Amino acid sequence: MRVHNIYADEQGESHFRDIEIEWAEEGPDGTTSKLFPGTGVIFRFTPGTWKFDWHTATRRQYVVNLDGPNQITASAGETRIIGTGEIILIEDMHGKGHLSQAVEGQFRHSLLIPLPTE
Repeated sequence: MRVHNIYADEQGESHFRDIEIEWAEEGPDGTTSKLFPGTGVIFRFTPGTWKFDWHTATRRQYVVNLDGPNQITASAGETRIIGTGEIILIEDMHGKGHLSQAVEGQFRHSLLIPLPTE
């Protein structure tokens, strides 16, 4: 299972990388990973007109797209469409940040899962 990740380097430039989730246990209900920490769940709706100019993340968090994609552009120039059912770990809390916007006028429901502060 792949998780997109956006992070900032020491110069404040944001980049993408992929994180591969490792499987830890297999049982009668399926295969699971280790337990990852989280502090709660936030439910979000974004309209099809949504566009968020350059910004840094307010907190480290997973974003899980439930029924629509969104487009994110890292300050280093790479653009990714995070599709329906995909997950991104947002970690660029300093530097230039990233752009976020709806894709082709599609609204989106998503889950935000904040991570504990380090």
